[in-house]
Amino acid sequence: MGAAWVASVAMRDAGVADIAWGLSFVAIAWTVSAVGDGDPERSLLIAILVTAWGVRLATYIAARRDGEDRRYAAMREKHDNFAVRSLWSIFGTQALIAWAISLPIQVAATDSTPGSLGVLALAGLAICAFGIVFEALADTQLHAFSKNSDNKGKVMDRGLWRYSRHPNYFGEVCVWWGIFLIALETDSGWWTAIGPAVLTILLLRVSGVALTEKTISSRRPGYELYIKQTSAFIPLPPRKT
Repeated sequence: MGAAWVASVAMRDAGVADIAWGLSFVAIAWTVSAVGDGDPERSLLIAILVTAWGVRLATYIAARRDGEDRRYAAMREKHDNFAVRSLWSIFGTQALIAWAISLPIQVAATDSTPGSLGVLALAGLAICAFGIVFEALADTQLHAFSKNSDNKGKVMDRGLWRYSRHPNYFGEVCVWWGIFLIALETDSGWWTAIGPAVLTILLLRVSGVALTEKTISSRRPGYELYIKQTSAFIPLPPRKT
């Protein structure tokens, strides 16, 4: 994240942080896999899953960007010393959050018990893989919808978005609870539930669902009806109104 901050200062674009976010987990996963004393198969499995998730997310964000995100642009206008301030307010904060969320990755790579993959690891693999595919599909559907000029100002309520207002966030939560299940198989993995719990709270209450829906109704006239009909997070059949 420090390297991303340097790039953001040179480019005058703090949105680099969003691209670096997923890649920071990839770096964590492969680093602890290389230096940890845990079961190598478990560490390798997690590193592969995290790489699939992180590289896909970073690539998607990089491909759809069109200038600096309005959140960062607003912060840049508000603070004269934004370049220095962003080091801790954006990049440093994200690094700290990434460290907390990645606790299951770290512990799974350092705890050598048990010495083989079991039922919990297989269940975690299935849930994590489902989350990666689910999030990728939701992002792909949203991107295709947004690129169509006929949909300007309209609400995306098709595909997975018909059953959840934030299916991409639901998929991401599945990814990290799946990683936790793999880590839970170790003797000390139970307390790393802190990681996916932090992510879930952030996506539901802070930077995800809550932040996205704070102003979207004013920009999307049909969004209030969409809220009444569609589950906020967990995919469910649309409600009749």
